[in-house]
Amino acid sequence: MWTFRGGSRQLRLRATIKNCKRDLAPRFKWLRPPLGFLRSEDGTSAVEFAMIALPFLAIIFATLQMAILLMAQEELETAVEKSGRLVLTGQVQNQNMTQAQFTNTICSNLVELFNCSNLMLNMQTATSLSAANPAAPTLTFGSNGQVTNTWSYQPGSPGSIVVLQVMYQWPVFGGLLGFNLSNLPNGNHLLMATSVFKNEP
Repeated sequence: MWTFRGGSRQLRLRATIKNCKRDLAPRFKWLRPPLGFLRSEDGTSAVEFAMIALPFLAIIFATLQMAILLMAQEELETAVEKSGRLVLTGQVQNQNMTQAQFTNTICSNLVELFNCSNLMLNMQTATSLSAANPAAPTLTFGSNGQVTNTWSYQPGSPGSIVVLQVMYQWPVFGGLLGFNLSNLPNGNHLLMATSVFKNEP
C-alpha cells in the first residue's frame, strides 16, 4: 500500500490519476453506444410481444380449428341419427331408396360446411349385435388421391340388425407447435358417425 505524508504529493497523485482517465477515455469511447443500448428500455413491449405472438396465435388457430372440427362431428352424428330412423322404420325399404338417394337424404340434414359429393356411406347387416362391427374401415387411396373402397348398402329387412356408417374427409391444416389433427395419409381428418340399430318388425 502506498502512503504519502505530504499534501503536495497527494495532489500530484490525484492529478496523475485524472490525467490517466482523460487519456484512456477516447480509447473506450466505442463502448458507449452498446452499453447505452443495453441500458435502454425503449421498445421493450414490442420485443416481448414478438416473443409471445407466434405461440399465442398458434394456440388461437388450433383452438378455432378444433372447435370447428367438433361442431362438424356433432352435425354428422345428428344427421346419421335422423337418417337412420328412416331405415329403422322401414321407410327406406318401402320406397326402394337407392344408395345415392339415401346419401342425399343424409346430406339434407347437414349444414353448408359439408360437400355432399364427398360423403361416404357404408351400411351393412349383422346376424347379431355381438357380430356388428362399428369400427372405422381402413380407407384405400388411388394414385389420384381418391378413395377406392367399395361400400355396402344393405338396409336389411324387418328385424335385421343394421350398422350404418357415414364418413367424411375433413380438411385440416397443420398447426404450429406440433399440433396436427390429421389422421389420414393425405393430411385430412376422417369424420365418422356410426349408428347400430335393429329394424322394426
